[in-house]
Amino acid sequence: MTETPFDNAPEVALDWHQAGRGAALATVVETWGSAPRPVGSQLVIAGDGEMSGSVSGGCVEGAVVVEALEALQDGAPKLLEYGVSDDEAFAVGLACGGTIRVLVEPVGDALPADLLRDLVQARAARAPVAYHVNTETWERALDHAPKGPHADRFRADKSGFEGEVFVGIHNPPLRMAIIGAVHIAQALVPMARIAGYDPVLIDPREAFGAASRFPGETILHDWPDQALTAYGPDTRTAIVTLTHDPKLDDPALQIALRSDAFYIGCLGSTRTHAKRVARLAEAGFSDDELARLHGPVGLDIGAKSPAEIAVAILAQMTATLRQPA
Repeated sequence: MTETPFDNAPEVALDWHQAGRGAALATVVETWGSAPRPVGSQLVIAGDGEMSGSVSGGCVEGAVVVEALEALQDGAPKLLEYGVSDDEAFAVGLACGGTIRVLVEPVGDALPADLLRDLVQARAARAPVAYHVNTETWERALDHAPKGPHADRFRADKSGFEGEVFVGIHNPPLRMAIIGAVHIAQALVPMARIAGYDPVLIDPREAFGAASRFPGETILHDWPDQALTAYGPDTRTAIVTLTHDPKLDDPALQIALRSDAFYIGCLGSTRTHAKRVARLAEAGFSDDELARLHGPVGLDIGAKSPAEIAVAILAQMTATLRQPA
């Protein structure tokens, strides 16, 4: 899976703090120009100097560690700024210079351990949460309302400043449930991983969902509605049905439409999809619920091959995730 800005830094920081090693959490809170790491990237520094994570391409880590060790001594947070000259940028593989601001917070002093523990628990529960820190008053809080004032930030995975308050968005990793281990799925699964999704294949037909066809992938051979119910789709889950078989697709779609999945796509022609919608309407789903279905699946780019169709699906999925409703 592709790396996300926060990765497991909060978990590492809490573990090191609880082990008595001391821990400071360094977070990229602002960037200009060609900064090597995005806003939200984190580096954890232990009291003995061990590091985990990254806030740059290696050009400022040493300086941040020195500042973090000092912060662990005095317990005070620090807001640091580093400029990367064109020469230095070239040395670390950047096209041009950039500037980053890094917030350093010693755990247990500046950053209360209870607050960090609550953040880690929310992440473990796949609950979207925003971490707020006011860089003037140093007040901190967690916001568990992804549909509230930071809805756009949650949708775009966009941490950043709002006035003097840094809002760090902690979204659960993206997941994708694919119903039907068909040829399109063979193209879609690796593309999904590149795009940052953790895919799972659901197909009770073991000849299709064979490990030899999808080496190393998670394949569930349960009936699609049972498998999806156990999977628990949430706001960071995309669901795609690819079997062309109503006996398999329809039960999955009934679970999908009752879930918080952000994307539900259905393979099939316009005629096939119209019949699908009619069946689901007869099953009691409203027009508003059925409007959530993307069918025929994918952006209309003239895709023909399984790989091209997979590209179209991922493109539509990305647009649904990132663009305002």
